[in-house]
Amino acid sequence: MKEYTKQHKKAWEFNAYNFWTRTAGTPTERARKDMENPERMLKQFAGYFDRYKGVRIANICGSCGKKAIPLALLGADVTVFDISEENKRYAMETAQAASVPLNFEVCDILEIDLKKYGEYFDIVFMEGGILHYFHNIDEFMGMMHSLLRPGGKMICSDFHPFTKINDSLNLQRPTMSYFSTEVYEGEMAHARFYPEEIRSQMPKCSYRRYTMSEIINSIIRSGFCLKQLDEHPSWENAGLPGEFTAIAVKS
Repeated sequence: MKEYTKQHKKAWEFNAYNFWTRTAGTPTERARKDMENPERMLKQFAGYFDRYKGVRIANICGSCGKKAIPLALLGADVTVFDISEENKRYAMETAQAASVPLNFEVCDILEIDLKKYGEYFDIVFMEGGILHYFHNIDEFMGMMHSLLRPGGKMICSDFHPFTKINDSLNLQRPTMSYFSTEVYEGEMAHARFYPEEIRSQMPKCSYRRYTMSEIINSIIRSGFCLKQLDEHPSWENAGLPGEFTAIAVKS
């Protein structure tokens, strides 16, 4: 495990279970919401899935299971890969409350066991902003390619690279040159929700943010056929880009 990955693990295991309970409800409360209308819980991502039942899905950096459990409720065979034991605890308790099976592997994404999971999945799916946690995007995309069966699909949704120069999502992240290749230390995603006395003590993460061309070229270099690229407005300002979704297929 790389040193920066150990750093991320420490950050994402800092009070995460209590954070999810406070912001998303207890696992039982969250499960109840998921069960009411699981497809609605997928939000805009529902449109990128052709079907659910029996589809093997790898949910990359799937956090507390906020998308994995709705997918499982819709009939998918879901495996979450994430760095945090605290995230696993919340996700598995929620899945149990929703009475759905869920597989959750706590691991470094770049060290997923390919003897077990190589060419295993029909879909790899990620959302919520994860690419900046990986300092070598080619290494990351290569792993995504290895996880998919031939003909499998990657759904990669992330923060729009525009956020490098404009904090359009109000994440309180530093802005920089769009073309910067700098690796920098910054607060983990939830830090802004804590009072200053706790926020100042929270472990930091090590980030590398990419341009759109770096992301798209890495997808192509890794052996994918890019099928679609959608840009989505910021939830803070609909006139600015906030997220994107790339759809690619393993040839």
